[in-house]
Amino acid sequence: MNGSLFVNGLTIDWNQIDPDSYLHEIEALHGVNSISFEKPVTFFVGENGTGKSTLLEAIASAYGMNPEGGSRDFRFSTRDTHSALYEGMVLKKGYRRPKDNFFLRAESFYNVATQVEEYRDGDEPEIYYRRYGGRSLHEQSHGESFLALMQNRFQGQGFYLLDEPEAALSPQRQLTLLICMHRLAEAGSQFLIATHSPILLGLPEAEILSFDEGTLHPIEYEETESYQVTEMFLNHREYLLKRLLDETVC
Repeated sequence: MNGSLFVNGLTIDWNQIDPDSYLHEIEALHGVNSISFEKPVTFFVGENGTGKSTLLEAIASAYGMNPEGGSRDFRFSTRDTHSALYEGMVLKKGYRRPKDNFFLRAESFYNVATQVEEYRDGDEPEIYYRRYGGRSLHEQSHGESFLALMQNRFQGQGFYLLDEPEAALSPQRQLTLLICMHRLAEAGSQFLIATHSPILLGLPEAEILSFDEGTLHPIEYEETESYQVTEMFLNHREYLLKRLLDETVC
């Protein structure tokens, strides 16, 4: 276990979770009592509904972050839908303490951007916006605001949780995000990221935890479904499309 990380693992006491909760039905998490993080960047991968975002949200909540997104200073709720998994979770923290923290989730980023407006300094908004790219996040496109947050708000030695950050980004912008993550990790930050992006997953030296096949387990980049499907499509596009379009799949 890497003690130099801000969070080097966690434990889950399932006795603290309502026995009727749907959480007990998530195969990849069922029976998992502990998880360790070994690298500054850890990716969660797997098919939709396998528990990636549920685990990431629980870690954010257990750390004291707002479950809809933002830092530990954000206190707002537009709809209380987060799971109770964090109630049975204990984070294993390292000896270092982060200078910054943020939970970025694509699905509720509009709410976070709105809250930023509420928190800004009324007399000198330009000073506040400097942390978010120099202007309101609502005055930027979804992708621009994501990158503005990463490039200006995120600092070295921070603890950052990202839920599908590629959702608003073009492939080129995903490469920019990858560079940002690499530089921040080199500067002492830690990332936990749920993603389907084969570009982001290519970050060197990252740890990848798969939620597929009903178990939580480490895998290599080339073993991820995101990589395999993308590689198959690019190298065998005509054949693959002919097979798919000749079949009824929807």
